[in-house]
Amino acid sequence: MPAAAFIMLTAGLGIPILAALNATLGRTIGSPAVAATALFVVAFLVALIAALVTNPSAVARLTDAPRHLFLGGVLVAFYVLSITWVAPSFGVGNAVFFVLLGQLVSAAAIDHFGLFAAPPTPMDWTRAAGIAMMAAGVFVTQRA
Repeated sequence: MPAAAFIMLTAGLGIPILAALNATLGRTIGSPAVAATALFVVAFLVALIAALVTNPSAVARLTDAPRHLFLGGVLVAFYVLSITWVAPSFGVGNAVFFVLLGQLVSAAAIDHFGLFAAPPTPMDWTRAAGIAMMAAGVFVTQRA
């Protein structure tokens, strides 16, 4: 558990950095879409190397996967394109804070209903209060 928490904390730390770097790249070259494309090319190459090193036979099994499972790629593209376009005018902090709010709502629903093969974690008052406090924290940071 501590290793998983550390990995996810590190991933979370990277999201605002990703947003700031890609927003600046988009502003520098004059195209958020081209900046997002460059990010995807680099990400694809890194992921491909990781896939080939860790489990090359899984690449061949991609054709066996249900098509709807590939919609995650559409969501990643939407996130990267939207944050690259919005962050320069809205601010990286504002953009990421609203992304966090959306993540709280979506994660709670996925966990509660056990969507997408996630283990169900029913919503109780304690969990709802924690999510509400996190959402309030996002709201408070935007008022300052």
